[in-house]
Amino acid sequence: MQTSLLLNARRNEEKISPELRALLDSISTVRKMEIDSYLFHEGTDAQDIYIIKSGLVQISKLTADGKEMILRICRDNDIIGELTLFSDNPKYLLSSKVLEPGEVFVVNKNQLEEKLMENSSLTFEFMKWTSNHMRKFQSKIRDLLLNGKKGALYSTLIRLSNSYGVDQEDGVLIDLSMTNQELAKFCAATRESVNRMLVELRKLDVISIDKSSRIFIKDMQYLRDKIGCEYCPIEICNIN
Repeated sequence: MQTSLLLNARRNEEKISPELRALLDSISTVRKMEIDSYLFHEGTDAQDIYIIKSGLVQISKLTADGKEMILRICRDNDIIGELTLFSDNPKYLLSSKVLEPGEVFVVNKNQLEEKLMENSSLTFEFMKWTSNHMRKFQSKIRDLLLNGKKGALYSTLIRLSNSYGVDQEDGVLIDLSMTNQELAKFCAATRESVNRMLVELRKLDVISIDKSSRIFIKDMQYLRDKIGCEYCPIEICNIN
């Protein structure tokens, strides 16, 4: 995957107040991230949450049959590990792998909970922030469960277009080169099955693929109709 392009992704930034930013800064430490290392693994004890300062982090989950499903590609100012907040004996629900080296703010979960309990307005803001991430997670799982592998691929293409799409006269170019294996991990599918589905979409003239492996979506409505798209706002329907 061309991670340099990911840093230039089109997206709506989630803004937090200066007061919440100051609180997080006051109780956080900075840690370097090395490529291919993990900040945490699914199922391990959750002691910290993380806010990315720089670099790129992949959030994934193992399916019941052992396949890796990529749920998010996170970059600067994204929060991860937040789903464990205000829970007893928490375990990380997902795994986080560093795709591009950088730095991350580390915030102790217990200390953050104590500080938030002292300020109800900041607690509300923080929970609203994390709730948006939960909505993203739920919507991606919903797409897979309700629509199967094909629906997962179609929704992934829509999400990629929302994050990296370049509008053109006759469609949307996803300005990101990906192999079929990388695309398959967003769908918890095999490379072979994704290849078959992409060939079918090309035959239907829904998409085309250029020599750089960039996907051009000619008929976005076809993809939306096939998955019963609910037209979620872009802050939910994206790949970040």
